[in-house]
Amino acid sequence: MELQFKENYELGYRYFRRVLECLRAHHEFFRSAIPLVASENVPSPAVREALASDFGNRYAEGYPGERLYAGCRWIDEVELMGVELAKKVFDAPFADLRPISGVVANLAAYTALAEPGDVMVALAVPHGGHISHGKRSWNGTAGRVRGLEVVRYEFDYERFNIDVDGTRRRLEKEGGLRPKIFMLGASVFLFPHPVREVAELASEYGAAVVYDAAHVAGLIAGGVFQKPLAEGADVMTMSTHKTLAGPQHGMVVSNEKYAEPLKNVMFPPLHSNHHLHAVAGVTIALAEALAFYHQYARDIVRNAKAIAEALHEEGLSPLYEELGYTESHIVLIDVSKFMGGRDAEVKLEEAGIVLNRNLIPKDYELKTDYRNPSGIRIGVQEVTRLGMGPSEMKEIARFIARVVVRGEDPKRIRQEVAEFRKDYNKVHYAFSNLTEAYQYIEIR
Repeated sequence: MELQFKENYELGYRYFRRVLECLRAHHEFFRSAIPLVASENVPSPAVREALASDFGNRYAEGYPGERLYAGCRWIDEVELMGVELAKKVFDAPFADLRPISGVVANLAAYTALAEPGDVMVALAVPHGGHISHGKRSWNGTAGRVRGLEVVRYEFDYERFNIDVDGTRRRLEKEGGLRPKIFMLGASVFLFPHPVREVAELASEYGAAVVYDAAHVAGLIAGGVFQKPLAEGADVMTMSTHKTLAGPQHGMVVSNEKYAEPLKNVMFPPLHSNHHLHAVAGVTIALAEALAFYHQYARDIVRNAKAIAEALHEEGLSPLYEELGYTESHIVLIDVSKFMGGRDAEVKLEEAGIVLNRNLIPKDYELKTDYRNPSGIRIGVQEVTRLGMGPSEMKEIARFIARVVVRGEDPKRIRQEVAEFRKDYNKVHYAFSNLTEAYQYIEIR
């Protein structure tokens, strides 16, 4: 028995040490890499402090002021501040910070606004739609978990946007479909969606309009892109760690009409504890948004356009040049004349440039395998927060082209990328940046 305890201790200690080694190695990699994943960001040191706090060890079931646990005095105060900030930042009558992810926020909307078997209209994945909006056969959240029948919008390939008139005609033609939800928002979100037009269509069916702002929440907070609730959306869901630059969490805001239904499905139907350290982090991120995002959001869009133009000059094919490439943080690039999207993703990571392969519109017609699609997707929100501007976007585009277009050795470029990154390890658009962006903090 003594021997078994000793072996268990040694095995446990080896795992313990290796986890810590992986954490440190991850930080070191991102300190010297170029992060371009459109669904990520670097939080401020204050948000990281919140995530390391004792809030993460506590429970506070229910809405603030209606808790089922004691010891929530300061937790309630923080969450109520977050609610008030969210209302102000998004100009919303109601806000709930309890969803633990963007997918859970979407599920809250599905649960509050529809029943299993009801119809929801959403974008197809190759058109930019998110899998949480997907139908059952795609293993999408809406279809698989909530049991909704999901039908797709007609799509305008030339504008990379929803074809509202085409969708209206198809719904009229199919006759029996009576949608309960019209879902907006996307995981490849280049241009504002036609919220007013979709709201008019939804009103013909007595349906609600839900806008998934996961990718563009920070841009909306900064007053750019669009104002979904003012334009006719009933509910806006989001994750909080992309352009909003908070921790990984979720949020839902809405008009007053939907406040109680949304509030009541959050607890107990969807979860009990709602990750209180993340709520504190979201509250800090919202305070930063109020103070700084009027500039941050504009700088993001400026950089996205700059990198798209630079990539075009380097021989790559960012889509939608005639539309100015993008109005968000995202640029979509067709790399198929050089290699598949998966191949580009792997080679660029070897060079220290982190992005993801992505389906592009032509893949829908070609039935391209999602594992090696024709495109790659980049987002500039994180490099913008590190203090980079248009001149740095040109340098990054050059690195990408040297790998994808000119076929240079990624390992050699990796050294140059690390050198390039040395001057960009502070978090901007935040109240404090004394701790470096990817600094590993040892607290054990």
